[in-house]
Amino acid sequence: MPDRPVRNVIDQKPFVMVPTDLPVREAARLLKEQRDEGAVLVVSKGLLVGICTERDIVFKVVATGRDPSATPVSEVMTPDPVTITDDKPFAHALHMMYEGGFRHVPVISAAGEPIGLVSARDALGLDVLHFEEDLMLREGLSEVM
Repeated sequence: MPDRPVRNVIDQKPFVMVPTDLPVREAARLLKEQRDEGAVLVVSKGLLVGICTERDIVFKVVATGRDPSATPVSEVMTPDPVTITDDKPFAHALHMMYEGGFRHVPVISAAGEPIGLVSARDALGLDVLHFEEDLMLREGLSEVM
């Protein structure tokens, strides 16, 4: 299951793209409407320039007392996020999230255009079990070598 390509995970799965000047309040409203995602992809001229997550909104805006109506997403987003292409295995995305300590990985085309978003939420059931088994096997092999 974790070996399935990312394209199968994002197939028919909606995601939200926003411009850099969109107020954080509007990004939060879009996330509320989406419900299944915890991040918006921030684009400029059709290319991915950042990602703004629920955590960014809470920690960088709400917790600091900034005005969400006057703060553009570009001021609180994570610029140049780690990305993946849709031909890579989903396990690779999970490993990237684990190693990087984040929960979302934007999926981009070869030209850098956003085409989807994978998240830790996508790793349900057998995917998690198989991924853990695979990691244990790899760790065991690395100890032998």
